[in-house]
Amino acid sequence: MRHVPPAVNSESGKSSPTSSLTPVVTILDVARAAGVSKSTVSRVLDERLPRSSSPTAERVRRVAAELGYVRDPLASGLRRSGTNTVGVIVPRLTDTVMAMLYEEIAAAAGSRGMFAIVATTEDKPDTERLAVQTLVRRRVDGLILTTARLGTPTARDVPHALALRTDGIGPAAVGDDRLGAHLAVRHLLDLGHRRIGLVGGPGYASSAQERLAGYREALDQAGIGFDDRLVAGDAFSIESGEIAGRDLLDRPDRPTAIFAVNDNTAIGVMAAAHALGLRVPEDLSIVGYNDIPIVSRLPVPLTTVRVPFGQIAAGALDLLTEATRGEQPRTLVATPTLIPRRSTGPARA
Repeated sequence: MRHVPPAVNSESGKSSPTSSLTPVVTILDVARAAGVSKSTVSRVLDERLPRSSSPTAERVRRVAAELGYVRDPLASGLRRSGTNTVGVIVPRLTDTVMAMLYEEIAAAAGSRGMFAIVATTEDKPDTERLAVQTLVRRRVDGLILTTARLGTPTARDVPHALALRTDGIGPAAVGDDRLGAHLAVRHLLDLGHRRIGLVGGPGYASSAQERLAGYREALDQAGIGFDDRLVAGDAFSIESGEIAGRDLLDRPDRPTAIFAVNDNTAIGVMAAAHALGLRVPEDLSIVGYNDIPIVSRLPVPLTTVRVPFGQIAAGALDLLTEATRGEQPRTLVATPTLIPRRSTGPARA
């Protein structure tokens, strides 16, 4: 293991009180050698500012190079009252979708010299408010929230961006949920299915509502009327999917196919079908949404809609940067992809 010497704040000019290593060059050392003030050195060496070509600036850079000065980004961040840290708020990390998105955000933040920390809320507004307060007290530079609720503006006193869901107002990086649902249902229609059920999600989540809209749109374009008796479910959990699946399948006029707006609920539908003695896809075709890793390895691999989580994560960080600059909020939309697997097949005559 590599030894790490005691921390040194080269922006403040204070070095470690005891060290057997070569003394670290501070900003004060550069200022003294160049015959200028510490603030001048800080300004000249700040890469975020326009580069000056004045004789003084050139002298400062030359002296810094000769002395071996290395700028301390942490100390610089503290001077700006920032920490290069972004807070991420998710409903729960037991939800694979949220865990995947957080990992993508953390990776994207790391590539930009930032660090991401996460807080969970169980999708409860009161818990979310507490999480926001806690992260702000830890001096995060901004927040990325996956907990937006339709009809509830996400007003914050700290720069923020929304991911996966939108409140319709703030800056958001989302997938094209309506298109993804349309692709899923169109796939089932192309296989000859006409009685297609929907296992939905919570009404407050824009992702669930947009996928419902895409389902209805695809049916409408095929000349099939919307039947609310073929719609069940109101959460993104496996348990909710199983309950909704039983509701839709344990009756004589059951659908021949089901589109579940989440892979977890699709797995629940598979469990319900198995309990009722139905075979997938011979008796029932199923399509999920998100393409979490496990669904390709199920006994019957799940046809699903792949969401580009990496693109959404990078977009959310871009929007967060724009928010810190006071720019107008906008929405970035990433295109999903249908991934056909063995859980879907032709409708039986």
